[in-house]
Parts: sequence; C-alpha cells; structure tokens
Amino acid sequence: MSFTEIEFVAMKRLMDHPLLELINARIEAAERSGAFDNLKGAGRPLPACDDPQNAVMTRILKENGAVPEEVALLRELATLRERLRDTHDRSARAALIRDIALADTRLEIAKRR
Repeated sequence: MSFTEIEFVAMKRLMDHPLLELINARIEAAERSGAFDNLKGAGRPLPACDDPQNAVMTRILKENGAVPEEVALLRELATLRERLRDTHDRSARAALIRDIALADTRLEIAKRR
C-alpha cells in the first residue's frame, strides 16, 4: 500500500497525537475487562465502506440532514406539482409549470453526472 505525501503527513500527525498513549491504554484496559466481548456482529467483517475517502464527510452530511442533489430535486418537484394541483390562478400556474420544467431539467442533468 502506498500513500501520498499528504496521507503520510496526516497519518504521522494522528500517530503523534498527544493522547495516543492514553487512548491505547484505555482500549487495552477495556479489552482485558471484556468490554468488547459478545458485541453484536462479533467475528463478522465490518460492512464495506462505499467511499472510504469521503466517509467522514458523508457521515457529517447525513447527520445534518443533507441529501443527494437528485433527492432534493425530486422533493422539490413533488412540492411544485402539489402546489400546481392546488393553484387555480392562470399566471401562478404558468409560473409553477416553468419552475417544474426547470427543476425537471436540473434533475436530468444531475442524473447524468
């Protein structure tokens, strides 16, 4: 396994962390006391990470309710179509139809990326 210079520096910083000895001591103590025995899924491999380089970013986005662009556009389209169903004014309907067409085009572009 080869690392880029940036990855190497990041790993070195992590390994030089001032609390590393304390962290390792706590982990070893937990292992000795059996804190990790009988955990759910013990002995089985961890689930594969779809995108290990972006795993932290993906987790943060997920925790904050961020969704992929396609999902956001599908939600926007559903809202616009619902508003169109409930709108009877011709000019408002025309504006909503334009907005739907624009959102639909943006969705198709996002799908092709």
